[in-house]
Amino acid sequence: LGMFSELKFPVPWGHVAAKAWGPSEGHPVLCLHGWLDNANTFDKLIPLLPRGCYYVAMDFSGHGLSSHRPAGCPYHFLDYVTDVRRVAAALQWRRFTLMGHSMGNFSFSHCFISPQFCFLYPEMVDKLILLESLGFLLAPEDTEAWLKSKRRVIDRLLSLEAEQQTPKARSPEAALQRLLEANSHLTAEGGAILLQRGATETPAG
Repeated sequence: LGMFSELKFPVPWGHVAAKAWGPSEGHPVLCLHGWLDNANTFDKLIPLLPRGCYYVAMDFSGHGLSSHRPAGCPYHFLDYVTDVRRVAAALQWRRFTLMGHSMGNFSFSHCFISPQFCFLYPEMVDKLILLESLGFLLAPEDTEAWLKSKRRVIDRLLSLEAEQQTPKARSPEAALQRLLEANSHLTAEGGAILLQRGATETPAG
């Protein structure tokens, strides 16, 4: 397991980088690094682990070889959980083992990324391995609401990104009609004023 390969997964702001060890057909294990670390934190550990598994250690956004988020965009704990969900989707992993270290468990806002992902997507994780960390706890009365709202945010975001297509070109008249249909409170005059600044002319229309 000493040899590894480099992986890159496209995201809207660039890519998420990762290192992979072992046979790609082996049991999938996703490894999450710690605070201010990167995927290399697993270099000495992976060779000691059972062979036959496919270990993928990702660099969180802004770490290692992964792209930084755009200037002015904060790194929120839910963004890291979403990074994990993106990588799992890119690998087409429906169920895998999750191994997290430090920030992989403990983030800026004192929320635990690995256990948190398990809590949000229990159907995707067969085992959780925590290195130097604790679990993720919520007050019982908060559990259901937190679960529904956070999972809905992540799933909706990834769904919207998957549906991204080249913007449709419309004639000025068709664009105005579309705007008026979507905003019933607008008059035709008000819609035309908004379109002056809200639409961009291209060769296609």
